[in-house]
Amino acid sequence: MTVTVAILGRPNVGKSTLFNRLIGQKLALVDDQPGVTRDRREGHAQIADIEFQVFDTAGFDEAKRGSLEDRMSDQAAEAARLSDHIFFVIDARTGVTPVDRMFAERIRKLGKPVTVLANKSETKAVQQQVHEAYMLGFGEPFPISGEHGEGLEHIYGVVKPLVLKDRAANPTVEEEEIQEPFNPDIEAPDRHDKPLRLAIIGQPNAGKSTLVNSMLGEERMLTGPEAGITRDAIANDWEWSGRKIKLWDTAGIRRKGKVKEKLEKLSVHDALRAVKFAEVVVVLVDASFSIEKQDLTLCDLVGREGRAIVLALSKWDLVEDKNAALRKVNEIMEDILPDIRGISIVTLSAKQGRGEDRLMKAVLEADRKWNIRISTGKFNRWLEEAIQRNPPPAPSARRIKIRYGTQVNARPPTFALFGNQLDKLPQSYQRYLMNGLRETLKLDGTPIRFVFRGSNNPFDDGKR
Repeated sequence: MTVTVAILGRPNVGKSTLFNRLIGQKLALVDDQPGVTRDRREGHAQIADIEFQVFDTAGFDEAKRGSLEDRMSDQAAEAARLSDHIFFVIDARTGVTPVDRMFAERIRKLGKPVTVLANKSETKAVQQQVHEAYMLGFGEPFPISGEHGEGLEHIYGVVKPLVLKDRAANPTVEEEEIQEPFNPDIEAPDRHDKPLRLAIIGQPNAGKSTLVNSMLGEERMLTGPEAGITRDAIANDWEWSGRKIKLWDTAGIRRKGKVKEKLEKLSVHDALRAVKFAEVVVVLVDASFSIEKQDLTLCDLVGREGRAIVLALSKWDLVEDKNAALRKVNEIMEDILPDIRGISIVTLSAKQGRGEDRLMKAVLEADRKWNIRISTGKFNRWLEEAIQRNPPPAPSARRIKIRYGTQVNARPPTFALFGNQLDKLPQSYQRYLMNGLRETLKLDGTPIRFVFRGSNNPFDDGKR
């Protein structure tokens, strides 16, 4: 068991800035605009010799029942329910506001121990406002600055007794190893015991958060008819059929020309960062509308990043002519994305709970192909047959020679080709080899990379 702390307060008091400071990285989006955070985010915090879990939340807000703001407040209340302690954050520059007092009463009803943190206390001029926080009835308020890292000793003093009590109550529990960010350039031959990193991306309102909630079996992510609800890329620990999964929900990614506001740019950047850390990426498409160029652009982006891809058609229950729709998607994929042929296409309806098992089977199969290793002998037998069927071209009356090849890496499968004039090998011939490799060695839908290396002449002394 690990001590968990929830950060609560009204919007724009610096909760996410404090969260980033505690976990030691800029994981949560931060902006001067109030209400940036919507979903609750969990992170691993460390101060000196203590470690604990911390929730960043949207905080509480006055809102009409059922509205987006009200649903955000419900997420904050759920974080408080799951926590051992609450940090109630106020803005020391403005002092205690009527909204703070109202939320203090709401927090009091949660029945959790509370510590008031007066954020933005960089100067001594705010001391009077800090002392005002005594009126909230939660004991001594502590001045801190999440942005500048000041006052962390107060947080340490509050949390350390909780950590020591937890250690005493669970003496046999070993501290969980903190996993390093996934590096695709470092191969791990056996990662089955490690969580599969799975990101779900798509355009706004494609149903990503609804799908994540359905997979997790709880209302973990905010959902609703409003487009663009999700802003942060949120990672969730999950398990499917005994396989551990690190599941990312991400913000919708619109066409680049349509993204104008700074906050949306930050959200899109966060989503693309999740793609870089993922191993498999599900591109979710709203099947109730026709597939758009932006959907294919996202598939191409994932392919260029070298990640395994699965295309999922959401809201399939709303499609009338399902056969015609599926046939059209297959045709478009073959025509517009020839470099990543054979991507698995899965239909699903998250609201009805249909198709999720098929999706996860496709995800695990994509991951298997992405990690595949092919022996040098098997690869060269295939390569020899492919060259005999269709020899490389001969630019300037001098034929390009591919002598042999070998797989030099997985994740994605990467092959080195040795020969002469390989720098002149046209894209069309490279595509011929890639598609033949996918078809013969069952690597359909997997990004494949070639690297070219010249043949070294052992009798060449290097003088020429």
